[in-house]
Amino acid sequence: MSAADPQDVSDLKWTRNIGIMAHIDAGKTTTSERILYYTGKSHKIGEVHEGNTVMDWMVQEQERGITITAAATTCFWKEYRINLIDTPGHVDFTIEVERSLRILDGAVAVFDGVSGVEPQSETVWRQADKYKVPRICFVNKMDRVGASFEESLKSIREKLHANVIPIQIPIGAEDGFRGVIDLIRGVAIVWDRDDLGAQFNEVAIPAEMQELYSEARNKFLESVAELDDNLLDKYLSEQPLEEAEIVATLRSATIALKIYPVLCGSAFKNKGVQPLLDTVAALLPSPLDVPPVVGHSPSEPEKEIECPTDFAKPVAALAFKIANDPFAGTLTYVRVYSGILKVGEQVLNPRANKKERVQKIVRMHANSRIEVNELRAGDIGAIIGLKFTGTGDTLCNVGRPIALESIVFPEPVIAVVVEAKSSADQEKMMQGLQKLEREDPSCKIRLDVESGQTLLAGMGELHLEILTDRLLREHKVAVNVGRPQVSYRETIESPVSVEHLYDREVGGDKHYCRVRLLLEPIPYLEGVKVQYLQGLSKEFTPELRVASEAGLREACEIGPLGGYNLIGITVKVEKIDTVMGANTEMAFKAASSLAIRDAMKIASAKMLEPVFKVEVSVPEDFLGNIIADLNSRRGKVLGMTTRTQGLQVVQAEVPLANLFGYATDVRSVSQGRASFSMEFLKYDLLPAKVQADVLQKLGR
Repeated sequence: MSAADPQDVSDLKWTRNIGIMAHIDAGKTTTSERILYYTGKSHKIGEVHEGNTVMDWMVQEQERGITITAAATTCFWKEYRINLIDTPGHVDFTIEVERSLRILDGAVAVFDGVSGVEPQSETVWRQADKYKVPRICFVNKMDRVGASFEESLKSIREKLHANVIPIQIPIGAEDGFRGVIDLIRGVAIVWDRDDLGAQFNEVAIPAEMQELYSEARNKFLESVAELDDNLLDKYLSEQPLEEAEIVATLRSATIALKIYPVLCGSAFKNKGVQPLLDTVAALLPSPLDVPPVVGHSPSEPEKEIECPTDFAKPVAALAFKIANDPFAGTLTYVRVYSGILKVGEQVLNPRANKKERVQKIVRMHANSRIEVNELRAGDIGAIIGLKFTGTGDTLCNVGRPIALESIVFPEPVIAVVVEAKSSADQEKMMQGLQKLEREDPSCKIRLDVESGQTLLAGMGELHLEILTDRLLREHKVAVNVGRPQVSYRETIESPVSVEHLYDREVGGDKHYCRVRLLLEPIPYLEGVKVQYLQGLSKEFTPELRVASEAGLREACEIGPLGGYNLIGITVKVEKIDTVMGANTEMAFKAASSLAIRDAMKIASAKMLEPVFKVEVSVPEDFLGNIIADLNSRRGKVLGMTTRTQGLQVVQAEVPLANLFGYATDVRSVSQGRASFSMEFLKYDLLPAKVQADVLQKLGR
């Protein structure tokens, strides 16, 4: 094929689909803003503290100085096109990281040079592990008091169990930090202080750092040589290793997830970002370097279908995010894995079993758009105006249905009652909530059947605060918000088998379905899984399967004890029968739903509560107060470590029900000198006495 051939995918070697991920306040957005400035995408550097960043474009983000929603853009560095997603660091918005990593080829993990690995650093690292995303690490804030490159490397190795290889070492420390030494090329890079870091000089390694450089370079070459037998032979025979073969070895090992190269800098002081971009281009994979995505046939889930990065293949794309734009309407962000997605084309959504017309395609730059005619394999963009597609859905060629692996959404752990301030706004409020739920699957709306109140559930108090704020600003609905409530869950302790017959005549039409289910406990965080065993009725069409599964999942939304969602259950459909002429979707949905309810009447059900991992940094003088306070909250102290002189870090597990108001209390018991972070960890069985109290309050 020639370079001009429209089917030639070789140009994709110049494409990088990457995300920036880290704990809150490690400097992700600041790093992203510098990337946009140095690549020419922005003509002015935006600052988080000034509320004028490009990537944090939402009013709520600019007011609070945090990232809430993942923002996508495309920029160019030398001959490379970089599709960049800046993700949130706050634990309440973990869904944004999850769905971004699901579709990215590589990532940059940013760490605070003072704090090293922080709680949310571990969370996003595990998410990247789950999706097998190659990473490079950037130790940021090297100009701050207490910053240590060596300590940061140590914390990454110990807490993340990652095989990190530093490819740079810093020149200077804290306010004396002025550049880096490139261990691959053996040169020092020093930044000019007067031009926002756009200019830098490559100079000889300072004399005072020669000894440190020699030691670091030898360790580096030894680490690289161990990755390749040919290089190891050369290294042991004391032959020089060429720069090209070092880079090639680092690249293949990074893509294979064997190593994680580490760089350093200070994004806020405009130092270290250009070498980071060079490393993204040199070491992170292009769409051609990652294994083909594998989906399955919607009608035969056991049948796997491969989606190679090839323009000539039938189109297959994953919708990873929905956004509502006040002017454009519904934006569906997609990553195309195979083929070419074109304007005017009709595509299939297998989950909804609906066809969608692609009316308009855009490339995104934060909240602004550039209209294009097509997206090719390896591209990330958005489609305007899709009606039936949600987050995690596949869009594919009508002639070749395929379902790609969807996205796992975290379970909401906290809820509030919301009601419109005027009865006239009630319907408008529900429409706004439904749009927010479609955008953000980590929030859920449900109606309390006993009280008739509307419950909005989310990942934390900040998440709910942002959602209600967006309801007011974007949907012009003012709401009254009740006190936060814990979103408990329910599960079963032992297997239960049940059979249900649905045999009705409605409006002269017969509806008949007999279903036999086996419910078995599984790990709580796996949610509810549905399995259809082999050899079911030959009348069991894909449409009837969709109706049956909808009935099963809807019934699992109301547990037998407190009406909370069921989790930690596999529902195995062992038998499903019908008769010709009565095999309706209504019968299959109703039989499946009622079978679950029958099973719950005889199951040994238990309630579960969300437990959070809490990390408190506290001066030693107040350590006893903090531990006593955590114990009083049914907390379990797991351990303590010393971060810096006189500062202890306490790790604990605490039920969410006992963490409301903790931000105020932790300041009170430490005279304002302790800080903390918390993130959802797991669901655990609710103690019998606490369960009885919860059910009594519910009137059960």
